[in-house]
Amino acid sequence: MKILGIDPGIAIVGFGIIEYDGVNFKVVDYGAVTSPAHTPLPVRLKMVYDDMCYIIDKYKPDQVAIEELFFNNNAKTAIAVGQARGVLILAAQNKNIPVYEYTPLQVKQGVVGYGRAEKNQVQQMVKSILKLNEVPKPDDTADALAIAVCHAHTNYSILKGGN
Repeated sequence: MKILGIDPGIAIVGFGIIEYDGVNFKVVDYGAVTSPAHTPLPVRLKMVYDDMCYIIDKYKPDQVAIEELFFNNNAKTAIAVGQARGVLILAAQNKNIPVYEYTPLQVKQGVVGYGRAEKNQVQQMVKSILKLNEVPKPDDTADALAIAVCHAHTNYSILKGGN
């Protein structure tokens, strides 16, 4: 199963593509989609959408896992990120790829086994599970890989007909 993990954002969208067979993980690719700060929001949203469509077309994931919006104190930023999240989900839906959503707590639980884990603990587990030489940068990329790993751990047996 090929999974595209997405850490949504407007300035930086982290993505990570992994393959998982129920036992072994293989990293296919990871990186970040960016949009310039002083670009009008509608243009930034189109950039995010177009770049994600390119990634989906290039890697052809079986499933997409995306983090649910964590509301922060800046409502303007939260709304922009929510809009970016919407176009990211739309990109997957337009390609008929199922989308699964996870809260930050679920991601931590799925990767570290503890829902209150620190960001550094999650990043180190991603590095270990995926047998990477270093923690991917920027953080959004490591987060996207964590979301993909969470989805694999959470859903593999259910999706394959296991208990």
